[in-house]
Order: sequence, then C-alpha cells, then structure tokens
Amino acid sequence: MLAFAIFLVTLILVIWQPKGLGIGWSALGGAAVALLTGVVNWHDVDVVWDIVWDATFTFVALIIISLILDEAGFFAWAALHIARWGNGRGRLLFPLIVILGALIAAVFANDGAALLLTPIVVAILARLEFSPGASLAFIIATGFVADSTSLPLVISNLVNIVSANYFEIGFGRYAQVMVPVDLVSLAATLLVLGVYFRKQIPLSYQVERLEAPATAIRDHQVFRAAFPLLTVLLIALFATGQWDIPFAFIMGTAAFILMAIAGRWCSPGHVHVVSLTKVLKNAPWQIVLFSVGMYLVVYGLGNAWLTAWAADFLIWLSQQGDFVATLGTGFASAILASLMNNMPSTLVGALAIDQAQVSNQTQQLMVYANVIGNDLGPKFTPIGSLATLLWLHVLAGKGYRISWGQYMKVGLVITPPVLLATLVALALWLPAITPQ
Repeated sequence: MLAFAIFLVTLILVIWQPKGLGIGWSALGGAAVALLTGVVNWHDVDVVWDIVWDATFTFVALIIISLILDEAGFFAWAALHIARWGNGRGRLLFPLIVILGALIAAVFANDGAALLLTPIVVAILARLEFSPGASLAFIIATGFVADSTSLPLVISNLVNIVSANYFEIGFGRYAQVMVPVDLVSLAATLLVLGVYFRKQIPLSYQVERLEAPATAIRDHQVFRAAFPLLTVLLIALFATGQWDIPFAFIMGTAAFILMAIAGRWCSPGHVHVVSLTKVLKNAPWQIVLFSVGMYLVVYGLGNAWLTAWAADFLIWLSQQGDFVATLGTGFASAILASLMNNMPSTLVGALAIDQAQVSNQTQQLMVYANVIGNDLGPKFTPIGSLATLLWLHVLAGKGYRISWGQYMKVGLVITPPVLLATLVALALWLPAITPQ
C-alpha cells in the first residue's frame, strides 16, 4: 500500500505539473520518498538506470534533431507540399496529412509528430479558413496517428527503445517484425479516422491560399543536410544492430553533426539562422529525471506486488494459446497505460514478461504486444502519455481547447479497432517469420 500511495501521489504531481516543479522533479521527488521509506534501495537505482539511460538520451538527441529541423522550416516545407498535393480536395488532403504524420512519427518519434507537426497543420488550416469542425478533425487525426503509427522503428517511440534494450532486440530484427505491423496500424487508422470524421472533412479547399513550400525554408544549409543525414543515420542504426552499440551514441552523433551545421561551427563569422540556445533550452531534459524517478517508483511498486501479479496473469494468458496471449497482453498493456501513463506501464509489462515462464515464441509475441499496447493505449485517456498532455497544451495555446471528456469520447471509439487490427497482424506475422 505504501508503494502504491507513493506511485499515486507521484503520478498526480506529474500530470498536474505544479508551477516550477515540472515532470522530472515530481518523479524524482517520488523516487526519493521511495528510497527513504525502503520501498526501493540503491541497488534498484542501478538496475533502473541501466534500463533507462540509453533510451532516455536517445530520445533527447532525437528531439534535438527534430527541433533544429523544425526551426529550419523542414516540417513546414513538407506540410505545405502535402497540402498542395491534396489539389483542393479535402477527402484527399485528410489521408495525406495522416500519412505525413505517420512518416514523421516513424523517424522523429511520436512526440516529434504530435508537437511539431500539429502547430504547422493548425496554421495551414487557418490559412485555408476551415470550419472549427473540420479543423478539429485534422487536429485529432494528427495527434492520433502520432501514437498509432509510432511502431515501425526502435526510435519511433521511447516505449520502443526501452523494450528493445531490455529484451536485447536489434534494430533490424525489430523493424522486420514491426514495419509490416505498423502498415496495418496505419491502414486501420486511415479507415477509422476517415469513417469517424467523414462528415467534418470539407469537400474542397482553395490551394491558391497556400504559400509556396520553398518560402517555409529558413535555413538552407540545414535543409540540404537533412535528407543525407537522416539516410546515413538510418543506415547506421541498421548496420550497427549486430553490435552492442548504444542507440544514444549513434543518435547523439547525428544530433552533434546537425548542431555543427546549424551553428556554422565550421564557418566562423557566418550568421546562423537556427538558435541552438533556444533548441537546447527546449530539449526535453526533464525526461531524464522523469525516466529515472518514475521508473524507480514503479520498480518499487513492482517489487511489492504488481510484477508478480502481472506475471501470473500473463502465464494464464499463455495457457489460452498464442493468439489470445497476444491480444490479451496488448489490451492489458493499453488499459494499464491509459490509467498509469505508458512509460511506467512499459516497465511493468517488461518485468512481468521477463518473469513469466512461457515459451520463447509466446514471450516474443508478448514483448511486441506490450509495445503495441503502450504505444496505442495512451489514446484512451489524456494521461496515457506525456506527449498527449503536451499536445493538448500546445493546442490550447493555439486557441483549440479540447476537454478531457471530448478527448476520451473520441479516443474510446477510434482506439479499440485500430489496436485490435494491429495485434491481430502481430499474431499472424511474427510466427510466420520466426524459425521454429
């Protein structure tokens, strides 16, 4: 009960975010209380740090890359191209925006897709003078697809990185399993969103209201470096998968190179456009404190009872067959993520899967189902992920206020069918590519 009380108070503070405290210090405070009360010990700190450090710093480096490209106009350029490809047809523009969100989520993580693309889409919608209902449809779609298609690569979601590191899954193997599954998730997302918002999507819009994509580019040197750098980065991630090289080292190197280009470090005296001071200030440094603190609090809760209980549940699921085990693990993870946030839920799932005595194939299915559940589960409630809370905050700053009731009304309708389709795809695909 003490472990649960510490977790509950810590989660409330993380969601509430008292002024001056932030998510990181709130989580770290909870971890300090857990240490002082004996819920966790210093050995647990070492264990948790070993689990989270690579994932956390990989995520920070990825967001730094995203912020620099955003400041350079990369995402605005892409969004304006997509808007022009819509050719004045709203029913074409809607899926194009969703696909753009999926591509950004794959490479720049779900947070990048939700937080960087949303303001750009909002600006384009205002330029096109879409009605509030139509704008809401596009905005919800942008936020939803950021999570529902953050499956394909290890770097597409912090959840993915933590899980891949914990179970020692290589970058290539992870992509082999999850890229096809992600395509099913994207198709299901397009279908569900299209049906749900079919009445709100306008039939036409005026393309001539849009600026030329080239006008969005603010730093041409960074823009020209973007595609080659991202290509080399993905090749490096695939190529080094066979060695034990931390993702943070590869991603940090890419972030350093892009910072050097943006800051004109090799061209002293040249005026730079992107403010690296602003980028570094806005980087999610609090996520480092949050990862250590929140994971430590949840680790204590797991030691108390949660991990053992979850492991027993997974063993029972495995006895029902792999198909049921896959769907059961995915939905259980999604529900847990929607109630306690997907980051602590990911750790609970990983610890339980590791502890459960099941066959190798069943364990693999559970590992990937846990990832899917924690990637998509946050769409049930606003507290499911920090990205969603920040996304709602960004929207409020742009004049689009979405209440928790409105969010859950949409999330509870559109999430289950996408989650179900994605888990079924996993249950069918992974056994087909896994040697017996």
